[in-house]
Amino acid sequence: MNDAIRLILFGLLVNLALVAFFVVLTALFPRRVAKTKTVADLMPGRAFAVGLVNFLFFGAITFILFTLVGQVGNELLRVILALPALFFLSALSVGLSFGLTGVVQLVGERIAASQTEIRRTVWGALALSLGSSLPLVGWFGLLPYAGLLGLGAFIVSFFWKERSAEAAPQSA
Repeated sequence: MNDAIRLILFGLLVNLALVAFFVVLTALFPRRVAKTKTVADLMPGRAFAVGLVNFLFFGAITFILFTLVGQVGNELLRVILALPALFFLSALSVGLSFGLTGVVQLVGERIAASQTEIRRTVWGALALSLGSSLPLVGWFGLLPYAGLLGLGAFIVSFFWKERSAEAAPQSA
């Protein structure tokens, strides 16, 4: 019984930390998160595909480099191999963080559209984190989908130009 209470408290603290993390990222980088959310909303298939390809490619490179670091005996060569591996790991982590923040914004906008931005972020983070904690379906379905969608949307958001109202053709 004591372990169950400890596990529930741990889950609540992790969800609270995730909510705070997503709120802070939204507050510090509002334009980047908004652009990532827009890309995830307008082209989820393309964003997911881009996220999947980039995660597999850079994840494989990172895994190979870290494997080589463990096999090499020379200390200088270990450092030389570890630096790019840490760079790719950091880049993937940043991309996933911003991407998940955009997906949290999207989920929050869809489930609590009339609320303020902070409340939408809170509701979106809670819904996504609790949904992802569901055994099997959440772990191996929802969480990878949301992460890869967000990573792809974050990457595409650097290259995508939103059409402004003035640039759109006017119909008569």
